[in-house]
Amino acid sequence: MGRLAILVGFGLGLLPVVGGWALDPPPEGAIRIATYNIAMYRDQAGQLAAELAGGESPQAAMVAEVLQRVRPDTVLLNEIDYEESGAALKAFREGYLAKSQAGMEPLEYPYAFYRPVNTGVDSTYDLDGDGQTGGPADAFGFGQYPGKYGMVVLSKFPIDEAASRTFQKFLWKNQPGALLTKRPDGSPFYNAEAWNNFRLSSKSHWDVAVKLPNRMLHLLCSHPTPPVFDGPEDRNGLRNHDEIRLIADYATGGEQAEYLVDDAGVSGGLRAGEAFIVLGDLNADPVDGASYNHAIQQLLDHPRINSSLTPTSAGGKLASEQYAEINAQHQGDPAHDTANFSVDGQANLRCDYALPSRELKPLATGIYWPTGDEPGADAVTGSDHRLVWVDVR
Repeated sequence: MGRLAILVGFGLGLLPVVGGWALDPPPEGAIRIATYNIAMYRDQAGQLAAELAGGESPQAAMVAEVLQRVRPDTVLLNEIDYEESGAALKAFREGYLAKSQAGMEPLEYPYAFYRPVNTGVDSTYDLDGDGQTGGPADAFGFGQYPGKYGMVVLSKFPIDEAASRTFQKFLWKNQPGALLTKRPDGSPFYNAEAWNNFRLSSKSHWDVAVKLPNRMLHLLCSHPTPPVFDGPEDRNGLRNHDEIRLIADYATGGEQAEYLVDDAGVSGGLRAGEAFIVLGDLNADPVDGASYNHAIQQLLDHPRINSSLTPTSAGGKLASEQYAEINAQHQGDPAHDTANFSVDGQANLRCDYALPSRELKPLATGIYWPTGDEPGADAVTGSDHRLVWVDVR
């Protein structure tokens, strides 16, 4: 296993710049937490499970290789289809993660948190305003079938199921000051019946309680809708903002979170002093992109979140240079990008986050994005997103 190429002093710790080999493990007494949008969704329900069952999916092998190189203790995977049977997840864990990829050591995660999401769940309303119902944009979250673009938490540490919470069915209208979508003429975009039944989460919002040896760690997991693919009403931009606001209010706790009622009917957010890490593809760049009112700053400026370490990669900078014309208008540092959209003709963005609370000490953070012929460079092409990790004590 090679060592990291460079260590750069950075605030509270050292920020590794990945050289392509497997990362060295975190220091003794620290843990590595990661988020990774693996883009493992398919056109039809059940298609992913059938593909993975054969054990010969090139994409799944690349995703597993990245995870084996970074070796997080706990990881949120976005965009893996949800199935009640769990067949696809089981096939991925046993047929890819638990088997060596490119000479890396296998990975086993004995614990998983895997729940339904809103994508593909038909709302019965015309949510996109095209005059028809039943389309993928009329689901509570965009998708051709229930479970598309799902998510899962895999962990080496036990998960406290009873202490974990989901907010899949929380209604957007119940968020005080919700950004009611309007047409250019000022009239409501959604009719009253649709608005009264509209779920805020495009996938789901989770508080996954992980039992560490000396304390509980809350993983605040989500995957807000991209703030694009809409019209002048900016319905997706407003929803993205308020999905991120749900996370911020939950982290604040107290009176700010009293309105939040989870799927089990329990209200409120985190208590003071509870340690947490915000994880997910939040589809919001601090500088560039189509976010409404700098949505991600609700987290980056949050008093309970330590955002002093910004993950970087050499691969992000190189990708921006390779597609210079596409990325020319962006103002943010391309070393902070976590999504390579240039191959599809769109500018790269920072979308994926692993943000620890101030109860934790961040030691290092990074984006796994090797360059050129470095080991692991081919594996990252299994997804248009890159894995983001943070080591905390």
